[in-house]
Amino acid sequence: MPERRRIRTRPDLPASLRALRTPADPGFWRSPVRGARFTAVLGVVLLAGLTLLFVTGLLSYAAYNPDLNPVNDKTPGKGWLGFYLFSWPTGPHWLYRLTQGLHVTVGIVLVPVLLAKLWSVIPRLFALPPARSVGHALERISLLLLVGGALFEFLTGLLNIQLDYLFPGSFYTLHFYGAWVFLAGFVTHTVLKLPQAVRVLRNGIPRGEPDTLAAPDPLPATLSRRGALAMVGAGSLLLLITSAGRSFDGPLRRIALLTPRGGTDPGPGPNAFQINKTAAAVRITPADTGERWRLTVRGPAGELRLSRADLLAMEQHSAALPIACVEGWSTSDQLWRGVRLSDLAALAGYPDRPPGVFVESLQRSGSFRKAALRDNQVRDGRSLLALEVNGAPLSPDHGYPARIIVPAAPGVLNTKWVETLTFGEL
Repeated sequence: MPERRRIRTRPDLPASLRALRTPADPGFWRSPVRGARFTAVLGVVLLAGLTLLFVTGLLSYAAYNPDLNPVNDKTPGKGWLGFYLFSWPTGPHWLYRLTQGLHVTVGIVLVPVLLAKLWSVIPRLFALPPARSVGHALERISLLLLVGGALFEFLTGLLNIQLDYLFPGSFYTLHFYGAWVFLAGFVTHTVLKLPQAVRVLRNGIPRGEPDTLAAPDPLPATLSRRGALAMVGAGSLLLLITSAGRSFDGPLRRIALLTPRGGTDPGPGPNAFQINKTAAAVRITPADTGERWRLTVRGPAGELRLSRADLLAMEQHSAALPIACVEGWSTSDQLWRGVRLSDLAALAGYPDRPPGVFVESLQRSGSFRKAALRDNQVRDGRSLLALEVNGAPLSPDHGYPARIIVPAAPGVLNTKWVETLTFGEL
């Protein structure tokens, strides 16, 4: 058996015997590009990028105000994992547009870096024995959590931004818990490997020490390590150019190839900005939103039923606010006009300090047909029950006869086709 191991690792074996090598044999991996410095550069980029992804992901979750009301909370069993949650602010009005745009765009841009990093260390995944010591076992476990968690988070995230819900269960639940599993591996792996990566980047491999990531029997080089890094960077740059436009109007949006395609075209005119959910998709009919529609407002003053004409007769206010969705796309500021939520709260019996509001839509099924808004969101003068946008009545797909629009709130909390507003403790 010892003799067999020596034969399998000799570099002068004929090709027929080289084919007998397994991935557990270092000689199986022959790319001349792999090396400690190449991996260290990719690792440092991922350290910065994945940290940003995790922080903006936590902010995205907090923006839903999940501790406000059960209808907002898609992970009710999270326990102490929600330790950081805070009341989501209404300013600046582009806050969610920025944080979620960064989360999705950076995630897309990091795909080539992540794949290159996994490729650079893949020989380590097959190394035998699986654990040589307690420290080595800890490293291997962290690597399993890191690689599995990263692949899961990137895959579910990319599917979500394309509105392809091929995974079992709720995206919110899977992505939330997957992020914490990933974090456990990420932190452990960073603590174990960051000092080594910094040392390699500063001083290179110490003389006399082997580069354990380099192939012991490399093939002739066809591409330098710098060239390989340049290719990874070019791939990330291409993805940036073809994805960042999801958050901007004009030419950049037209070349945002990873924006979901094949949906309903909002058409020209004042309502010509992106939508995810159409009236037809949730079976909202003209009969539901026609002359018989009434808005029900509930509070200490009792129950009021207001027609669209009644709402138009109230004092109208305007606010320039974007729509920003969890899929990472957003619009520029649209000019909304309607009745302030605080004025409707006054009608409901809260003339001084409006509380939160529970919003219900005509939509009868699907996520976020009901949503809760905090008191600070109701009190903001830019928070409206919008009746018009950009000088025209709302289109059916944008929520006619009335919809919620709140600064800095995720798109799903800007409820469309509003039927009932219940003001009070949530």
